[in-house]
Amino acid sequence: MNEYDDIPGTFVFDAERARQGYPLNRFCMSLMREENRKRFKADEAAYVRTFGMSEAQIDAVLSRSWNRMLALGGNVYFMAKLFFTDGRSVQFACAQMAGMTQEAYAKMMLSGGRSPDGNRYKCERNDG
Repeated sequence: MNEYDDIPGTFVFDAERARQGYPLNRFCMSLMREENRKRFKADEAAYVRTFGMSEAQIDAVLSRSWNRMLALGGNVYFMAKLFFTDGRSVQFACAQMAGMTQEAYAKMMLSGGRSPDGNRYKCERNDG
């Protein structure tokens, strides 16, 4: 375990996570090409299976489980290609990751972001 694994809601994109997420991130980057976006939208399950992703990664992509993708090695900058392929904004996806409505997320960010109080270390929280 790394010291930074104790930060709640944070998945640090380190070398281990990069190796784990390589197939997932390679899939996301493929969506930069219009012909790949069309192939993906025509049959998502078949398309994602061509990248050597784990079953957990495939399930996370197909269910658009953004936080699960991060936990499985996804990089948010690569995942943005999937947000955009779905016609969604980064703000929309970040709100979902934070468990908030897009409006509440935007308001929080415009007000200075999430308070660090109670969000520095998991070991300091009552919920685990």
